[in-house]
Amino acid sequence: MYNRILLAVDLTDESIKVANEAVGLCKATGAELTILHVIESLNYAYGGDVPIDITDIQAQLQDTAKERIDILKDQIEIPVKECCITQGGIESEIHRIAEEKQVDLIVVGSHCRHGLALLLGSTANGVLHGSPCDVLAVKVNKD
Repeated sequence: MYNRILLAVDLTDESIKVANEAVGLCKATGAELTILHVIESLNYAYGGDVPIDITDIQAQLQDTAKERIDILKDQIEIPVKECCITQGGIESEIHRIAEEKQVDLIVVGSHCRHGLALLLGSTANGVLHGSPCDVLAVKVNKD
């Protein structure tokens, strides 16, 4: 039985499919839903060697994420307990928030990868390994 579900989304168009799976589980179990979006830090993504001041860029990313998460929240048929937008390494931030919020399940989208992308791994795979709780990877395909 799940009491607290963490929906980790990348805020692309496919996020609603992943959200609908989390909503279905919340309805079935009575669990509360927290939505999380992680903005990968530009310093983290580029190994700390960013030669410009990225403060304004990071602020724009935060604003855009807030707008998109509000749109997603409006599309969901249940109340959302909390929305979190964090910055850092995606998998490590998902794990950190899952532990902090003491969630029972993380729901994350999984793109079907092939070839080199499959060998390098995916966010869903990274979340699964080292997760403090169950993980549901929802298969999403771009049409």
